[in-house]
Amino acid sequence: MKWPQWLNNTVLGAGLASFFGDLGYETVTVLLPSFLILLGAPVYALGVIEGLSDGASSFIKLFSGHFADKFGKRREFALAGSVATAIFPAFIAAAGSWFVVLGGRVIGWIGKGIRSPSRDAILANSVKKKDLGKAFGFHRASDTLGAIAGPAVALLLVSTIAIRTIIWLAVIPGFLAFLVLWLFLKEKNPAPHDNPRKLIPSLKGLPSQFRSFLGAVLVFGIADFSQTLLIAFAIVALTPLLGFTVATAAGAGLYLIRNITYAASSYPLGWMGDRIGRRPVLIMGYSLAVVSFIGFVLVSPGIFAYAILFGLCGVFIAAEDALEGALAGEMVGEDSRGLGFGALAAVNGVGDLVSSVMIGFVWTFIGYSAGFIIAAVIAAAGTILLILTTRAIKKTKHSGGSMP
Repeated sequence: MKWPQWLNNTVLGAGLASFFGDLGYETVTVLLPSFLILLGAPVYALGVIEGLSDGASSFIKLFSGHFADKFGKRREFALAGSVATAIFPAFIAAAGSWFVVLGGRVIGWIGKGIRSPSRDAILANSVKKKDLGKAFGFHRASDTLGAIAGPAVALLLVSTIAIRTIIWLAVIPGFLAFLVLWLFLKEKNPAPHDNPRKLIPSLKGLPSQFRSFLGAVLVFGIADFSQTLLIAFAIVALTPLLGFTVATAAGAGLYLIRNITYAASSYPLGWMGDRIGRRPVLIMGYSLAVVSFIGFVLVSPGIFAYAILFGLCGVFIAAEDALEGALAGEMVGEDSRGLGFGALAAVNGVGDLVSSVMIGFVWTFIGYSAGFIIAAVIAAAGTILLILTTRAIKKTKHSGGSMP
């Protein structure tokens, strides 16, 4: 069997590394709400932990992308970040308070911030322009296959092994991810880019169309709160019906459904973006987020209804992850892709910071319905901005050719 040309060692290695990485930190993620309850953390702690972690990651992504481009060290940045991502479960496993959990999560997400822009730039440069959607779709699908395996492993072990011990074990796949990146990730052109401009002038030098696109991504991101909060919501909503223990398992199972749906739709959505246009598919994904948030307000608590909504969340996040990156690769030139992906990640991280902290406090002090309504309104505004700011992007016939 002959593999497609776009599925080269770099694409395959990035996918395998993301599988192992997600296997590790999604095992932690699915157990984090219950672990915080055992530590006696307040309700809003999860939103603070997720928001601040994403916020710290966002700023690191911006700087790491810029300097990786400048020094021609994208591979080294990617490997260094993967080490920090591998060790963060150990900090959480040793925690005695939610503040230590926050510190461990921040370390892990700083590692993601160092790793992600360089890895994405190397990935984009390794394939032809016509194959960007497929390459990023494959990467996201591999990423989420690990995110499926992580919760599944946690559910298998949680009845016989203490939660803290399972979190300790999550260090192992993290170091496997580092090993795979070290063996497979190769930079196509590792030479430093001779760009004397500093970070801010470099950002201003990015294409104006791309900067407008980032504005729409930012607004939508303010609605796109951490999916870990959905696990906590499901546990709280289902506890009166099922009891805390069964509701905890149900929350993990619903998150597993979300991840399965994400994995199943990532590649098809990337393929659709290559075939019919990345812009309309991303607009569809953003719109689906609005529908999902409204759905959580309208439906009565129940496993079946929540399973559908968690599945819809998986689809819209797959569209967001695969097509935002593909559009960024289309709009930004090769010599600035590290910076471009860093800027995209930074904007998403700022949105995650605001949204997760905001939703955590709204849920605590006002109510769950109010949080979902606010998220739906902001997501709708982001969708409208996406439509307006990307009107100049026309569907092109992707018939081949090298990356610009």
